[in-house]
Amino acid sequence: MPEPATKEAHTILNLWNGSWIAAWGVGIVTWGLMLWAAVAYRRRHKDEVPEQTTYNMPLELLYTVVPLIMILGLFWFTARDQSELLTMENDQVQTVNVVAYRWNWGFNYLDEDVYTVGTPAQNAVLVLPVNEKVRFELTSPDVIHSFWVPDFLFKMDVIPGKTNAFELTPDKVGTYVGRCAELCGVEHSQMLFSVKVVERAEFDAYVEQLRTQGQSGLLDTGRSTDEGQMPEETTI
Repeated sequence: MPEPATKEAHTILNLWNGSWIAAWGVGIVTWGLMLWAAVAYRRRHKDEVPEQTTYNMPLELLYTVVPLIMILGLFWFTARDQSELLTMENDQVQTVNVVAYRWNWGFNYLDEDVYTVGTPAQNAVLVLPVNEKVRFELTSPDVIHSFWVPDFLFKMDVIPGKTNAFELTPDKVGTYVGRCAELCGVEHSQMLFSVKVVERAEFDAYVEQLRTQGQSGLLDTGRSTDEGQMPEETTI
């Protein structure tokens, strides 16, 4: 797994590691029982007939109850962490509308009223301030995509006609690779972007740079009824 680059990613990593530990524990016990049964109940004489067991209530209850407890335990931990990760805070957050379309990305900075968008020649770059909670609102004007940054240990589908949202807090300055994780057409493999986590002063300077370049206002978010509309300068 990548080194977590957000505060929330540690929760995901702990769940992942715990699931693997549980899986290895079950595997070791299962393999051990199989090996023990093969050795303890092996055929010792050519004319020996193995003992036939047709009914054993305690053993059948064990086979049923133990796996059920394990599944319920895994479900509980997963539901707990998922609920925590998808809870929206009411405090002040930086809001970014992620617009996914075939086959690129656009990012609307809703609080600053500026945007950036990728082109066929250059992947989109999403710049975020470090140690500040960011709300991602995911929209698409065409088909289903999936917003995925491996170092965030999190991805979410981008569905036309529906706004999905989540919040993360990037806590490490750096540049991270992002991509679409849902097969969306012939150029799916080229649907890449970068996430650059910077200090607040550098983020503010970047926003002013976008304004200077004339990138004020917002891209089509994909919420409109005119589905399939893409930014004019990024049409492929």
